[in-house]
Amino acid sequence: MTVKHFEVNFDGLVGPTHNYAGLSFGNVASQSNAKAASSPRDAAKQGLQKMKALSDMGLQQGVFAPHERPDTYALRRLGFKGNDHEVIHAAATQAPELFQAVSSASSMWTANAATVSPSADTSNGKVHFTPANLTNKFHRSLEPVTSGRILQSMFNNPRHFEHHLHLPDNDHFGDEGAANHTRLCSDYGNAGVELFTYGRYAFDSSKPAPQKYPARQTYEACQALARLHGLSDENAVFMQQNPAVIDQGVFHNDVIAVGNQNVLFYHQQAFLNTDAKLREIQNKFGEKELFFIEVKDSEVSVQDAVQTYLFNTQLVATGAGTMAIIAPTECQENDRVASYLADLVSRDTPIRQVHYFDVKQSMRNGGGPACLRLRVALNDQELAAVNPAVMMNDSLFERLNNWVDKHYRDRLAVDDLRDPALLDESRTALDELTQILKLGSVYPFQQD
Repeated sequence: MTVKHFEVNFDGLVGPTHNYAGLSFGNVASQSNAKAASSPRDAAKQGLQKMKALSDMGLQQGVFAPHERPDTYALRRLGFKGNDHEVIHAAATQAPELFQAVSSASSMWTANAATVSPSADTSNGKVHFTPANLTNKFHRSLEPVTSGRILQSMFNNPRHFEHHLHLPDNDHFGDEGAANHTRLCSDYGNAGVELFTYGRYAFDSSKPAPQKYPARQTYEACQALARLHGLSDENAVFMQQNPAVIDQGVFHNDVIAVGNQNVLFYHQQAFLNTDAKLREIQNKFGEKELFFIEVKDSEVSVQDAVQTYLFNTQLVATGAGTMAIIAPTECQENDRVASYLADLVSRDTPIRQVHYFDVKQSMRNGGGPACLRLRVALNDQELAAVNPAVMMNDSLFERLNNWVDKHYRDRLAVDDLRDPALLDESRTALDELTQILKLGSVYPFQQD
């Protein structure tokens, strides 16, 4: 019997507290839109529309649930007392910056939820998941436990899936998940080469590191992930991100490079020691054809790449060895980037199409199409073992749109986060969502 293999995208569903608090130092888009009013309803619908469109293209598409916010449990750990509404009022009044952090809807960027290694690469032949600890930003460091619960509910068959605890909650092992991880392969069912990208060495300050913005991923974290997932030396490559581009707002590698199957699409300034690392990748990839598509400074500047998220696009396989780029409309609206993409699809590479999507609510908060999704390569047996209720189809698309219309606010200013009714609205919405997606009790308020 022929075994089929797929890459499945699991997109983060935008949460009810989607807002622009500008919490992420080093993320230029996030900071430039700080304090503007957001639309949680529009953000969620834009994300759902992208999920449905990819499903309609014949791709396997799933949904990743948002987190509970505001996080009153974190506030209690930090000394705020009383019932939930009293805790919210006290934190919003006494520590407004802290309160904004525990109200973030940043779990929408599911590329940061975990690092995933498919069964073709791992020593025990299982798909491995390690939630990212996200230690560099307080508001994101609240995510790994709930992300781990959601992942275990979605991939709950121990015959096929293995789940690890997130790395130690320490900046020495800062881990940002799939945003700094890329897998290249000739076919999703064949052993691949996993690229782990880091910004600094935690235990050697003499090595290159950015000076203006933080390097969120460490070399030591990348090594730990490869060990946990049972990867061999032959299918792991460790690459350092260029510190100079981190200091230009490239806070994750997926803002400056993206890969899929036999294509690595990257900017000229993306990495250190680029030529040597490309040779290492080619040697480990083997004799099959591999495309390194380098975008030069003269074609697209780092500034344009950051502003449009040219590389924070999805590179998806469309069949018969061809691929398509899923790009935000910001790429279409920038003359230089649009011209580059128009030329790219005419070249002799697997990339033959570009599809533009409006995800402005996410883009204004510092995340593009690739930030919204976690990629999981699965064979047909593994796919059959995934919780079927999270897989996108016409019925789920309609049901989730109705759910958003029922529960989400059309407009949310940062000051609205202190409204105690927002917590009640969010919990009501999430409780219903876990029933729609058949996740069980993954949220603290449900377990209480």
